[in-house]
Amino acid sequence: MYYILILVLVAADQTAKHCVRTSMCLGESVPVINNVLHITYVSNNGGAFSILQGQTALLIAVPAVLAAAIAVYIHKNRKSSRALPLVALSLICGGGMGNFIDRVRLGAVVDFIDFRVFPVFNVADICVCCGCGLLFLHMVFLDRQGRVKNEGAEQ
Repeated sequence: MYYILILVLVAADQTAKHCVRTSMCLGESVPVINNVLHITYVSNNGGAFSILQGQTALLIAVPAVLAAAIAVYIHKNRKSSRALPLVALSLICGGGMGNFIDRVRLGAVVDFIDFRVFPVFNVADICVCCGCGLLFLHMVFLDRQGRVKNEGAEQ
């Protein structure tokens, strides 16, 4: 199930980016809600918030290793672990792979969601952020509650 989720996320990300690349010119911006949400085609050869500009090899290697590690973790823990952290890791993996594909194929990531008050981003970025948020919530609140209950039962 988790591998299907990853594939669906990668497909959604790549499809959206393909639509933008084939129907817009680089730098073009189309308002969806004027001054709030625009579809703006930009190319980012850096990481999040354009950090590590031009460090393509690093930005290819790190996500590849992390995606492989996450896939192995999901495979080993798919039956014994709670669903929420595995879904969160699937989101992170799918998003990372979507941007990884862009870097390998195009040398840069296609970004297009533009709220005008935040850097332009894409579907893969949303997946990674949502996955990290879910993983954080799980670790801080849900997993912590389970540890507290287990510690209380041991005493």
